[in-house]
Amino acid sequence: MFQVFTEREERASIAVASNAAFSEWARTFTDPRLCAAIVDRITFQANIIETGTDSYRLRTAKRKQRT
Repeated sequence: MFQVFTEREERASIAVASNAAFSEWARTFTDPRLCAAIVDRITFQANIIETGTDSYRLRTAKRKQRT
């Protein structure tokens, strides 16, 4: 993933969607230096849009289970 971000950096846009905050990415990218480098690449000159912490899909699934 790091290689993909590095190759596209400054050449094209990248859109990333995640339910995890950047501080939680170390669970996925277990090498701390690699994780920091990926977050650095993604956030440099980025537009970060936070939509909230509730998952629409999870909320909808729970609602369907209740009915």
